[in-house]
Amino acid sequence: MSSSLCDTIWLSEKRKNLLLLLMEGPRDIEQIKTSLNVTSKAMMPQIKILKKQGLVLQKDGTYVLSEIGKLIVGNMLPLLNTLEVLEENREYWASRDTSVIPNEQFMRLGEMGECMVIEPDLNHLFDLPREFTENLIKSRCIMSSLSYYHPLYPSLYSRLAKSGAEMKIVLTKAVFNRLKDDCRDELETLLNSENTVVKVCEEKLHLPTIAVTEKFVYICLFNKQGKYDHRKVMSFDASALRWGRELFIYYNELSQEVIDI
Repeated sequence: MSSSLCDTIWLSEKRKNLLLLLMEGPRDIEQIKTSLNVTSKAMMPQIKILKKQGLVLQKDGTYVLSEIGKLIVGNMLPLLNTLEVLEENREYWASRDTSVIPNEQFMRLGEMGECMVIEPDLNHLFDLPREFTENLIKSRCIMSSLSYYHPLYPSLYSRLAKSGAEMKIVLTKAVFNRLKDDCRDELETLLNSENTVVKVCEEKLHLPTIAVTEKFVYICLFNKQGKYDHRKVMSFDASALRWGRELFIYYNELSQEVIDI
């Protein structure tokens, strides 16, 4: 039976797409034809197979998922989402050190949704990506974990603090000390801001950067050789924002708040 169900679902794009469509709600044949760009002649045999397997029911001229259908499609979606994320940027994810992501959360990588990989530009190798800075400046609720010092971070984040943005920032001990020595004014701006919480993580963070706002999630991972190669991934999907917040919270809970220098 399980083998037959696997064949039913995976050996036909039409059947798979119909199941995913019906997960959104009941559809009649005209809606199915329009949504999937198919003809009745092509679709009806597939519907018959799904009905025979007990995955689809017909009610008053519309088609709906059965309870078993809902169960199966509900479990299909995470796999399909994961495959989509990996197919989109297969080389990037294959070359990253993903051990810094808690295993349970890594298994839900598909929640990152539609991602774009920001590749290094040799002429601007040490600049922050425009996609990141432009969207960060527009954000009002920011969570960032920074495990390396970038010369543009102090002015950028102090500017956001002055603008009244709500921020939670996690720093490594080394980054905090660098700010204290070289950018004391900017660090004091962050610490004195009513809307900013600065924490220091005593443990070594192997995640170079994560920034999550109400607009986007931005993550930088070391490659498998433990090197920083200036490649980042960014997503604006709602599911990615939830996923990113969860990752930030994981590191935030390992950290201690800093009240003053």
